[in-house]
Amino acid sequence: MTATAVRGLRSLQVYLEMIKIEHSIFALPFALIGMMWGTRYELHTPWPGWRVFSLIVVAMVSCRSAAMAFNRIADRDIDAVNPRTKMRAIPAGLLQLKQVNLFFYASCVIFFGACALLNPLALLLSPVALGVTLFYSLTKRFTPLCHFVLGLSLGIAPSAAWIASTGKLALPIIPITLAVVFWTAGFDIIYALQDDDFDREHELRSLPQTVGRKNALTVSRVCHLAAIAMLGTGGIMVHAGPLWFGGVIFASCLLGYEQSLVKPDDLSKVNMAFFTLNGFVSLGMFGFALIDQLMRS
Repeated sequence: MTATAVRGLRSLQVYLEMIKIEHSIFALPFALIGMMWGTRYELHTPWPGWRVFSLIVVAMVSCRSAAMAFNRIADRDIDAVNPRTKMRAIPAGLLQLKQVNLFFYASCVIFFGACALLNPLALLLSPVALGVTLFYSLTKRFTPLCHFVLGLSLGIAPSAAWIASTGKLALPIIPITLAVVFWTAGFDIIYALQDDDFDREHELRSLPQTVGRKNALTVSRVCHLAAIAMLGTGGIMVHAGPLWFGGVIFASCLLGYEQSLVKPDDLSKVNMAFFTLNGFVSLGMFGFALIDQLMRS
């Protein structure tokens, strides 16, 4: 199939698949938690208004879209030889490189525009946020700690939303940022188990490739324990209600189940552990946070 054969709704589907739009479920709910907590902490209300809310969503989606497009551009040669990724848009010929480049630059422009419309601090820090999300795509070429860079690229979402809704950054949101860093690194290590042989053969770095599957899973479990601790700490610092801490218990149960699904010699349930359960974690935490805020209004 050539790129010129992809048109209309099929073309839209290819772009959405390229940026894995469904994976926005991981970071966006935590960004909205940062928004609610920030406006509650600074403005004594969990709702910043439709304008700010809409701009935060646009900034989040456009930043992530730029990062995913950059990842596909940077990894196009690697994706072409990996059986798991060879049907991605560029190596499969569904999109031309110039099309993905155009999508990338358009996403960057939209992101910077949304930040400019939010407040001066959001605009000032926007290159840092975008730079971190883009940098992740290069890290697996030289460090097995790439999972933590990915964690940071998602973890800045709640802090960024706090800044977007208040125009300032405050200490109470930092534990939630760290929680997302550790949570993301933990599940990305699990996802990377699928490619440890390929990574070793092509001199790419990951924790499974560097320390082996068993040790990598141990690190993943420690990361998820740290994430739960940070979720609890963040709730204490913003004086969250009991429902938030009920959400922390809910997340800890899901992450415990996620860890039980994957073993060094059995990766058959990696996809369920990676996407399904982590989607429930992020949406669940947002649901508990939202109800907690509504009950306090």
